Amino acid sequence: MPKINTPEVPPHAPAQEAPQPDGTGAAAASGAAIIAGYLKLLPSSPGVYRMLDREGSVIYVGKARNLKARVSNYARMGGHTNRIARMIAATSAMEFVSVATEAEALLLEANLIKRFRPRFNVLMRDDKSFPYILIARDTPAPQIMKHRGARNRKGDYFGPFASAGAVNRTINMLERAFLLRSCSDSVYESRTRPCLLYQIKRCAAPCTGEISLQDYGRLVDEAVRFLRGESQNVRRMYQGLMEEASTKLEFERAARYRDRLAALAHVTADQAINPEGIEEADIFAAVQDGGQTCIEVFFFRTGQNWGNRAYFPKADRSLSVEEVLDSFIAQFYDDKPVPRLILISHDVPNRELLGEALSTKAERKVEIRVPQRGTKSALVEHALANAREALGRKLAEGSSQRRLLEALAERFQLASVPRRIEVFDNSHIQGANAVGAMVVAGPDGWVKGQYRKFNIKSETLTPGDDYAMMREVLTRRFRRLAAGHDENGAPAAGDTAAAVDATLAAAIGLGPEPADDDVFPDRPDLVLIDGGAGQLAVAREVLADLGLHDICVMGVAKGPDRDAGREHFYLAGRDKPMMLEPRDPVLYFVQRLRDEAHRFAIGTHRAKRSKAMGASPLDEIAGIGPRRRRALMKHFGSAKAVSRAGVEDLKAAEGISVEMAQRIYDHFHEREG
Repeated sequence: MPKINTPEVPPHAPAQEAPQPDGTGAAAASGAAIIAGYLKLLPSSPGVYRMLDREGSVIYVGKARNLKARVSNYARMGGHTNRIARMIAATSAMEFVSVATEAEALLLEANLIKRFRPRFNVLMRDDKSFPYILIARDTPAPQIMKHRGARNRKGDYFGPFASAGAVNRTINMLERAFLLRSCSDSVYESRTRPCLLYQIKRCAAPCTGEISLQDYGRLVDEAVRFLRGESQNVRRMYQGLMEEASTKLEFERAARYRDRLAALAHVTADQAINPEGIEEADIFAAVQDGGQTCIEVFFFRTGQNWGNRAYFPKADRSLSVEEVLDSFIAQFYDDKPVPRLILISHDVPNRELLGEALSTKAERKVEIRVPQRGTKSALVEHALANAREALGRKLAEGSSQRRLLEALAERFQLASVPRRIEVFDNSHIQGANAVGAMVVAGPDGWVKGQYRKFNIKSETLTPGDDYAMMREVLTRRFRRLAAGHDENGAPAAGDTAAAVDATLAAAIGLGPEPADDDVFPDRPDLVLIDGGAGQLAVAREVLADLGLHDICVMGVAKGPDRDAGREHFYLAGRDKPMMLEPRDPVLYFVQRLRDEAHRFAIGTHRAKRSKAMGASPLDEIAGIGPRRRRALMKHFGSAKAVSRAGVEDLKAAEGISVEMAQRIYDHFHEREG
C-alpha cells in the first residue's frame, strides 16, 4: 500500500476536477441541491471530499469508503443534526480526491484538516511542536541538544518529550552519565582549554583532546543504546567495568564508573511512572464536561515516562467523546512518529481503520487497544484522572478569565466585552537587533499560536526610535487586516464566519449558535500598547490611516517611579490618564498582559542577538560550508586572522583551492575598500 507523503494529493491519484451542478440558478439554490448536483459524476470508491462556502473557504473535510454514498447523505433533506444542517446550508461547492484505500483517505483527511482548519471539523489545537533529544552526528565529536521542527540535521532523534523541561532534565542527566558535549559547534571549534562542564564532570572535553575522538565515540554509542531502551545492558556494562577497575586497584577509574551508574539511576528515577512491559506506547484519555473536551496524552519511550500534555480540541458540542477522540488521533500523528502501541480510554468508531492507516504511515504494525484490566488499564485510568483535573482547571480558568474581561470592559467603559486582545511591545539595545512582539489573549487565556514576531526592517529608522518601531510593527500587523486578510494572508474568518452562520441559521429555521461558540476572531476588540500618550498617538494614527476606526486602543505606562501598581492608562477621547486601585484584579490582569508581551519581546530580542553573536564573517562567503570553515579556523585560529591572510597563506589550509583562496581574499578586501 503506497504511503501518502504529500499534504494534499497522493502521487498516484490526482485531484478530480469538481463537476459543476446542472442548472443555472446554483447561486440561489439550497446547499442540499448544490450537493446533489455532484452525485452523478462521483465514483463509488474511497476518497476525501471538501465542502466550500461562498467565499471559497473550506468549511469541512471528510473521508468516505464510498464517495457517492457518503455525499448522497448530505443531499437528502431532513434527518440531520443542527451542526450538519448548518454545514449543508453553508456549502456552495465541493471538491474531491480519489484514493486507493479507505486507510489512505483517513490519512489524507487528517492532513487536509490540519492544513485548512475547517470550522465544522474537530480541530486539534497545538501551538507548538514537541521537543526531541538530538545527538547530532555531522561533526567529529557529536553534540547532544534539544531539537524542535524539521529533522534536517544528520543524527539520532529521541522523543517526543511532553515539554522542554523534560528534555532539559534528561540532557543534564545524560551529560553526567555519558559526558557528552552540549556546546554549539562554534564554541567547540574555538576552545583552547576545557570549559567549566569538564571541571564539574559533565563533559569529556573532546574539544581540547582530553579524550580521543575514538573514545568519545564510544560514549556517544553508549548514550544512544541507553536512549533506545537498552538501559539495563548499559548498567551491566558499567558495573562490570567498575568491578574490573576496583580489582586492578584503579580506584579513580572505578569512581568514574560509579558516578555514571548513579547518574543513570537518576535518569530513570526522575520519570514519574516506569511501568513494566511498556517499552514504546502513547496513551490517550478523553473526558467531556461543560461543552468542552480534554484529551490527555502520555508518552512512554524506552520503558520510561517522557511526560504528558493536555489538549483541548475545538469540536461541536453535539459530538461524542468517541468521535472527538477518533478525529484527534488521526490528526495527532500527521507530523509525529507513531509508536508500536496506542492505548485509548474509549473505543473509537474507526479503531481498526485507524490502526491500518497508522501502520501504513509507520511502515510497521501499530496496535490500538482499549485495555480492560492489568497494568495497561491502570495507566489509562491514571491518564483519565489527569484529564479530568486538567479540564476542571481549564473550565475554572476560563470562567475567571471571562469575569476579568467583563470587569475590564466595565472599568474602562468599553463598548463591549473584548473577545480578542492584542498587546504590542518592542525590545532592543540602543537600536541594535530591534524586534517587535505581539501577544494575543481571549476568553480562554493566551492564544500562543497567534503570537507574532516582527524584525524591524526599516533602513531609514533612527536607532532607538521607539515611536518609529511601533509604527512599523502596527502598520505591518494591521495592513493585512484592513485588506480583509489574516496574518497568514488567508481571508479573515472569525466574526465574518459567525455572521454567515447566523444568517444561514435564520434562513433554514435553526436556532442561534450557543453564545460561546468559539470561532476566535482575527480582528482585535482591544489593542494594548506598552507606552504612554506618545505611543497611543502613533497607534491611533496608524489605525486611522488604514481605515480601522472601530478598534479600541489603550496605552499602558508605568507610574512616575516606574513602580508596578501605579500604571497610567491612556485611552482615546480622554484628556487625562486613568489609574486603578492598587489591589484591583483588573490592574493585575492588565499587568499580566503587558508582562507577557514584554517577556515575549525580550526573548525574541535575545534569540536574535545570540544568533548575531554566533555568526561568523566566513558564513557570508559563497562556497564556505561547515567543513571549510572548520579547516580555516583550525589553520588560522580565528576569522580575523583569515581576513588578514594572503592568497598563498589561504591556499595552505586544507580543502582551500586557488579559486576559493582568491574568493576569500577578495571578500575581505572588497569589504575593507
